[in-house]
Amino acid sequence: MARAELGVQLGSAVIVALADHINFAIRRARQGLPAEYPLAVEVAHLYPRDLAVARRIVALVNERLDVELPMEEAVPITLHLVNAGFATEDMSRTFQMTTVFEQVFSIIEEAFGRHIDSEGVNAARFVTHLRYFFVRVHSEQQFDDQRVSFAKAIRESYREAYTCAVKVQAVLQMRLGQEITDDEVAYLTMHIARLTAPPRLPAADPPRETENA
Repeated sequence: MARAELGVQLGSAVIVALADHINFAIRRARQGLPAEYPLAVEVAHLYPRDLAVARRIVALVNERLDVELPMEEAVPITLHLVNAGFATEDMSRTFQMTTVFEQVFSIIEEAFGRHIDSEGVNAARFVTHLRYFFVRVHSEQQFDDQRVSFAKAIRESYREAYTCAVKVQAVLQMRLGQEITDDEVAYLTMHIARLTAPPRLPAADPPRETENA
């Protein structure tokens, strides 16, 4: 289900970790033990597609195994699906990434004074970009073509978005402990510009001809 709908590659490490989590969740549910997931709001905001699949997984487990897992279990399952993009067993990176992403969205909303629709196409593209950015940072392979003209053109074309991207850059550098290249800031600027662009109004219907025209 996840492979088909999300296009993620679920290696054996991810499958074992997910199976282990589901097994523990089933035992906890049968013993009547509650579970709290503090990243529920962030997960719903940042990964709506992954969360939708995770909820279907919870429903499938309940149906196949005759248990009553609460739908809140979709939150950690979502994080396992997101973690699959890192090809690692270490979930701490995914937790860190999720909190950083939520902070990035808060910076953008504060800078532009409005709420960002997390389920929009541009938001989905931005989160995807951030996920790959996170992988590049941890593998020390940031975009860095050193094309001054490219970065300059982006700065001049999207001045407000660039100002916001510089604020995001400062937070990312502090949270990740690495310098963020000018090229990465330029790409952040383009995504922020798309994310905050005013919605296009539908084209007006042409005036109808009247009998007296």
